[in-house]
Amino acid sequence: QVQLVESGGGLVQAGGSLRLSCAASGGTFSMYAMGWFRQAPGKEREFVAGITWSGGSTYYAGSVKGRFTISRDNAKKTVYLQMNSLKPEDTALYYCAADPRLSTVVAVMAPRYDYWGQGTQVTVSS
Repeated sequence: QVQLVESGGGLVQAGGSLRLSCAASGGTFSMYAMGWFRQAPGKEREFVAGITWSGGSTYYAGSVKGRFTISRDNAKKTVYLQMNSLKPEDTALYYCAADPRLSTVVAVMAPRYDYWGQGTQVTVSS
């Protein structure tokens, strides 16, 4: 069983930056593809960014490409999401998730991910 704990959320002004972290325990982190999703009030959960188990491939939603960067440190069992040039529309609860399949392609659909954290709130003021 894998446990995921997100941190790093908060309140920031538009144009600012935040770095989210997701620490994993249990399981074999280095074998999991990792993803970040977000859910705003009244909206469905959406894919934000993902990284394969090796870190060799990343994929981003069009709305964040060029502003967000996903990375991982397998020794620390942690995945990061660096968010720059934040916009009010980035306001949401951000979740990290783990896909235990050794895929070389990042999955963008939530059901592909077996393990989820509790989320960390990101609020961007205008």
